[in-house]
Amino acid sequence: MSAPLYVGLVHYPVYDKNFNIVATAVTNYDLHDISRTSKTFGVRKYFLIHHVAGQLDMIHKILSFWRSKVGRNYNAYRTEAFDIVETQPSVERVIEKITETEGVRPYVVTTDARTYANTVSYKELRLKRECGNRPVLLLFGTGYGMTRDMMEQFDFILEPIHGTGEYNHLSVRSAVAVILDRLAGEAWWQQRRQ
Repeated sequence: MSAPLYVGLVHYPVYDKNFNIVATAVTNYDLHDISRTSKTFGVRKYFLIHHVAGQLDMIHKILSFWRSKVGRNYNAYRTEAFDIVETQPSVERVIEKITETEGVRPYVVTTDARTYANTVSYKELRLKRECGNRPVLLLFGTGYGMTRDMMEQFDFILEPIHGTGEYNHLSVRSAVAVILDRLAGEAWWQQRRQ
């Protein structure tokens, strides 16, 4: 049994394209798609991390619709995926919440398309989950990624996803799907051919 897995989508502090520190807006796609991907790969909770009241109001209106009888009747799969969604105002509050729930502080793992000196490989992190019981919180940045200070203050920085060329700018939704498959998907490379 693998250790519990959590996902956090960070909207502040993140960079804009000019590397100014900003708070980004929540997108409907990130709410819907990341919750569905997280549910598929057994994530215990998907945290939308935002502190702006107007953004939180929008998130709660969307969730309220899909959690209502009308939303459930329209698309029960969507409602089921939203069962794991929660908002929190900061990464620190998410860590506290997970620690309260699990009885132990999670490993906090940041992700980025850029390379940092202190990284952990997918293989290493997958083994930590499979062989240990300490939960893992994966943090994904919106905009142009989490600030350098945020990246470096936690336990691990996950190695970037590399494609086949020099272009490396996946949407956060795509990055979440790839990373969760690598860390929590079936070990297809160990399957025997029949």
